Amino acid sequence: MGMNDKYAAQEPDRSEIDALEGPAVVEFGAPWCGFCLAAQVPIASAFATHPDVRHIKIEDGSGRRLGRSFKVKLWPTLVFLNNGQEVARLVRPTDEKSIRDALRQIDPRGQ
Repeated sequence: MGMNDKYAAQEPDRSEIDALEGPAVVEFGAPWCGFCLAAQVPIASAFATHPDVRHIKIEDGSGRRLGRSFKVKLWPTLVFLNNGQEVARLVRPTDEKSIRDALRQIDPRGQ
């Protein structure tokens, strides 16, 4: 598990996300998005201390149902889940601390 650096080729159904067990982060964005690119370093740094958290990276955009089901409006949006339930959300995070704090809410055993 741990951080994923590639966007999924196909988005999962919402029911698959809701059925996830344990801690997970769904990241919505696009590979050409400047805000998304800038967020990758702090995301990677925060995930380094939470290697057991699943990271699902979803390319979002027009006609994409999963992002709409989570009411995503800006990229990147990180949705922090525990057993499929949203615990926290960050929109356009710029610092490692906010990401790490949200990760601790779903994975208190992280380093």
